[in-house]
Amino acid sequence: MSEFSFVSIKDYQTALLNNQTTCVAVVEYYLSRIEANKHLNAFLEVYSEEALERAKQLDEERLAGKSLGKLHGVVVGLKDVISYKNHKLSAASKILENYTAVYNATAVEKLLADGAIIIGRQNCDEFAMGSSNENSAFGKVLNAADNSRVPGGSSGGSAVAVQAGLCMISLGSDTGGSVRQPADFCGVIGLKPSYGRISRYGLIAYASSFDQIGIFSKTVEDAALVLEVIAGTDGYDSTVSESPVENYLASLTDDKKYKIAYIKQTLEHPSLNEEIKNAIFQFIEQLKSAGHSVEAIDFEYLDYIVPTYYVLTTAEASTNLSRYDGVRFGYQSKSPENDLTEFYKNNRSEAFGKEVKRRIMLGTFVLSALYYDSYFTKAQQVRRIVSDRANEIFAEYDALISPNSPIPAFKVGEKSNDATEMYLADIYTVFANLAGIPGISLPLFDSAFGIPFGIQIMTDKMKESQLLNLSKQMVQIAGKNF
Repeated sequence: MSEFSFVSIKDYQTALLNNQTTCVAVVEYYLSRIEANKHLNAFLEVYSEEALERAKQLDEERLAGKSLGKLHGVVVGLKDVISYKNHKLSAASKILENYTAVYNATAVEKLLADGAIIIGRQNCDEFAMGSSNENSAFGKVLNAADNSRVPGGSSGGSAVAVQAGLCMISLGSDTGGSVRQPADFCGVIGLKPSYGRISRYGLIAYASSFDQIGIFSKTVEDAALVLEVIAGTDGYDSTVSESPVENYLASLTDDKKYKIAYIKQTLEHPSLNEEIKNAIFQFIEQLKSAGHSVEAIDFEYLDYIVPTYYVLTTAEASTNLSRYDGVRFGYQSKSPENDLTEFYKNNRSEAFGKEVKRRIMLGTFVLSALYYDSYFTKAQQVRRIVSDRANEIFAEYDALISPNSPIPAFKVGEKSNDATEMYLADIYTVFANLAGIPGISLPLFDSAFGIPFGIQIMTDKMKESQLLNLSKQMVQIAGKNF
């Protein structure tokens, strides 16, 4: 198959039903694309034979007239923090380099049950900690639009795989922007659902009260369809929502006019790139012309949300990552040790990367007896204030818009030696994780130097239908053909 011309999953499945292509031909196409783009380092492992065998089986089922799943033949990549039974699962870390998953994540079970084809395991920042995908133990990922620039993180490999046409859909994870920011940098759609909308069972934990599996796609329709399949209750995850899963795809036909807010401080922030600021203000005028209401509101806590996020997530990370000690599984040091403590120290010192060590130490510090109340307790209080303010905003407005990042995709190595600057780049995305609300990045704009960037939309908890419908309308208002 020399060219893959299908815009969406619907178009592709129509072609399958009309015998214009086959699942095998499409998998072969993607495998050739992955091979031709190996330099991007988006995939850590490609399941070539397995994917082709699965495609052959699906073709046979379709030709035999069997009922087809919603994701029949859809080629999917998985971020290397999502468990796929009998396949390696390393979190892009040396400490889990040779670990093999012993069960499927619930999201993976649902993908497979609805006919998806999983083509490979995608690179990411180690243990999903990073904003540039430069922290992987297996090498950095490159932005397909400009190889001198980062793809964003931590789900950089998953974003690049969709950006470069290496698969149709990717699943990533979003703890503080790790789906939306790389989607912004790579010019694809990145959806982070509400906390608990998708089961976290089988997702390697970074910060358990923030983590959420997210979706990368080329169209809003595809994101809606995949969410419809993988959302919902799960007996293995006590934090998953009991809210019914809506028909998200059908909701895209609504032409409702929305009352939209933007936080004045986000667009006036000194760190915001002028080009991003101007593009969003121009788009606000387009939204108004299309009949939507857009108003500025105040949010006086903007400068507190990044410190709050990093205090809480590093605290949770220091606890979650304590299990990686080299005793039951994972990396074991070859250095001679005199006692068990030395054994632990050697395993963790040699196998964890620099950024992961930094966050473990930060988390251990804020949880220590002397500083617990000063940092962790105070951050929990601020999180409650932010959540309450979010409830106030969505009691009055249907949606909130903002940039995803203060700047477009930056150069490889540009921020590697300044952890504080890297952390501050999360200023626009962590709000949604602190409040547990859904957010999406839409690639509506292009920078002067040819790099895409987008706009972020957020809605109230479990209002994914509203979020996706507004997203579809915004794509149309912007005159985009995806």
